[in-house]
Amino acid sequence: MMQLLIHADPARKQALIAKGIPETVQVQWFEAGSTLPEADVFFDLQFEDAGRSVFGSLSTKPVLVSAVIASRDALQDNMIRINAWNGFLERPLVEIGAIPSMIDTAKTLMEQLGWQYQLAPDTPGMISARVIAMIINEAYFGLGDGISSKEEIDTAMKLGTNYPYGPFEWSEKIGLHKIHALLEALSKKNARYSIAPLLQEAAAAKKS
Repeated sequence: MMQLLIHADPARKQALIAKGIPETVQVQWFEAGSTLPEADVFFDLQFEDAGRSVFGSLSTKPVLVSAVIASRDALQDNMIRINAWNGFLERPLVEIGAIPSMIDTAKTLMEQLGWQYQLAPDTPGMISARVIAMIINEAYFGLGDGISSKEEIDTAMKLGTNYPYGPFEWSEKIGLHKIHALLEALSKKNARYSIAPLLQEAAAAKKS
């Protein structure tokens, strides 16, 4: 029986439970500062929040980290990126990324968990988070131009695209600071990701 050790906040813990874990997989929940028990695979879904992994001392066993913004060169070789932002774990498809030597391990793990997966490129935002960040940024540009209110933009986007959330709802669910950090990383290489002034202001206000 495969043993998983998972470090997650309450929201992502619930998302994982709702997603479903097969009976053939034994799950332990880990609290930072606790003694590290034995396991086959480790999940650190608070990696981005803490800025480092509680499983950083491990080098030979696979560690899945919620590293949507950080690219591979910022991670240990045994770490597999997973998009575990709030609102994304609940989706049928999981986005993962790994160095070539870890791809087969990542695929095997997803298959053992019975999860559909998509290998994502080694770039900030992976796939869907990058798209959502662009939509949120554009919504803030529209808000700044006086096109409509937040509520009306959210409603129009949900009805027009069949997305579960509008752009401002997404930003609240994910965390505006994460959207800002992702856009900041992307804008260093491509000016089309330049952050909307109102988004800059809103992110700064939440930080203060």
